[in-house]
Amino acid sequence: MPNTARWAATLTLTATAVCGPLMGSATAAPSLAPSGLYAPSALVLTTGHGQSAADATPERAVTLNCAPTASGTHPAAVDACAELRGIKGDLEGLTARNDVFCTRQYDPVVVTVAGVWQGKRVAYEHTFANECVKSSYGMTVFAF
Repeated sequence: MPNTARWAATLTLTATAVCGPLMGSATAAPSLAPSGLYAPSALVLTTGHGQSAADATPERAVTLNCAPTASGTHPAAVDACAELRGIKGDLEGLTARNDVFCTRQYDPVVVTVAGVWQGKRVAYEHTFANECVKSSYGMTVFAF
């Protein structure tokens, strides 16, 4: 199976798992109290080695739901959601930490994020020089 097809299959399966339950909330009864309403925040994060998502081999995919509560298969869902709230869901706002020192080895790692953050569609792709550089961005969002 070509790498592009593997990425598509991975994203489709994980997006269905994450966003499927959200579809029911769009048709919820209008009698819900305002305190029961929330803007969904559900993301699928993937990582793999390669120059871009199109030519990378997918290695890991996790789900992250941040509303109404933190959950999903992300190993640090509560902390990752807190970190995303701190940058208002703008993944470009994640910056490299100063306390991490990485080699200059070039072994590109691609991270993709797809889903919704507070009801708005999110599509993010970033290629890091290596695994260490990827891990240096933020504290927990990309730590999976």
